[in-house]
Amino acid sequence: MRKILIIPALAAILWSGCTADISKAELRTAPPQIFPDYCEVTVPCNIAPMHFQMSDNAIQMLVTAEGADGCVIQVKTKKVVTFGQSAWKDLVASSAGSGIKVTVHAKYREEGWVRYEPFTIHVSPVPINDYLVYRLIAPGYEVYSKMGVYQRDLTSFRETPLLENTLIPGNCMNCHSFSGNHPEKMSIHVRGELGGTILKTGDKIEMLNTKTDETGGNCVYPYWHPSGEYVVYSVNQTIQAFHSIRERRIEVIDLASDIVVYHPQSKQILTPDLLRTDAFETFPSFSPDGRTLYFSSSQFQNIPEAYEKIRYDLCSIAFDPQTGAFGDHVDTLIHAAAMGKSISFARPSPDGKYIMFTLSDYGNFSIWHKEADLWLYDLKDGSLREMKEVNSDDVESYHSWSSEGTWFVFSSRRLDGLYTRPFFASIDKEGNITKPFLLPQCKPLEFYNMNLYSYNVPEFITEKVDWDLKKVEKALNTGQRDKVEVRR
Repeated sequence: MRKILIIPALAAILWSGCTADISKAELRTAPPQIFPDYCEVTVPCNIAPMHFQMSDNAIQMLVTAEGADGCVIQVKTKKVVTFGQSAWKDLVASSAGSGIKVTVHAKYREEGWVRYEPFTIHVSPVPINDYLVYRLIAPGYEVYSKMGVYQRDLTSFRETPLLENTLIPGNCMNCHSFSGNHPEKMSIHVRGELGGTILKTGDKIEMLNTKTDETGGNCVYPYWHPSGEYVVYSVNQTIQAFHSIRERRIEVIDLASDIVVYHPQSKQILTPDLLRTDAFETFPSFSPDGRTLYFSSSQFQNIPEAYEKIRYDLCSIAFDPQTGAFGDHVDTLIHAAAMGKSISFARPSPDGKYIMFTLSDYGNFSIWHKEADLWLYDLKDGSLREMKEVNSDDVESYHSWSSEGTWFVFSSRRLDGLYTRPFFASIDKEGNITKPFLLPQCKPLEFYNMNLYSYNVPEFITEKVDWDLKKVEKALNTGQRDKVEVRR
């Protein structure tokens, strides 16, 4: 049965008055210029309504979105094409495994009505994890300003704070990580006068001082072991350096960095000698079976004069989760330095088939490297390929996988070259990658033009983080931190 939903309610009265006009509309063989560009994208079957706007000077739009089973939404608007939550939910549910045909009629002052070539929003039957967690931060360098870590319901437009630095003014928060995309176990690092590492395990909240004499710094970039029994961190001593040319803005450079593994149950840090060398080691991650530790490693260079010579290879070392013991040698999987390139953010897919990473010309702080792109390493045959389907002419950097291994999110500056925004795409079992789409917003053009915050470290979780913020605030402001000890 063909089901037609007209949005908004007033449009039912207005629609009939436009019918005669659009019947004589000029036909265009190209799809409409819309923002965000949702033409021919593939979306999960549980995604929020894909509101969009015309990128040109259209003064009115008539839009028909038709699902696979004949379910139709019709929208008349002067500005934003909006789909009601329940109507959109029915539409994508009925179109899972096929697609939604979208036809746009636009009216212009000079040309009158124009009918564009219909486009399709393909709907995958594979849902995405319901929540995305990210930090919102103004693109400054010296002052933290207002910032926070937030969680966005991807099935709607609801965003709620997870932790904001209004609880601890003048402090910075970053490096949030979850065990297996689940909110029960979480690590967040806080920098500043009240700095420390927040470790959440179930309802238990711990405030840790992870800096020791042996490690020389705090635990920073985290990644959970699939068992949830360990968290691997890098220990970094960093500085900022500023460029004098417009094309380059800032470098964040490691003076020293090592890899350590923390065992929450014993409050012990494991520091193998093979990961405590003069080389720079950073951005660790565990394999899905928990028996391999991946990380980026660069030969030592004099800083800051040789900063452009710092190039990180992708390396690995065996790990025994039963004993916490490491292998007796380090393997280099990708010799990026020999290619004149550098690898950061190596993230294995949940099925253990791929490692996705960011490739840039040098260094590890790729978020300000315009040339930074996403690449894929096949763990089975050792092949490498650039992910041209999702890369742009600007920065592609931090990325993470949804728990089912089909969807991934990545940070990109492609919209304006200044702010990082989250984009989503999928990869199938044959390695085919879909066209990326921007995080949906209620009023997308207004939102992305007016929102002056960058999205940092997007991470998927299956459910909303539920914790007592008053308890967290109290723990932060007391200044009391549990010390950890080093176990060789």
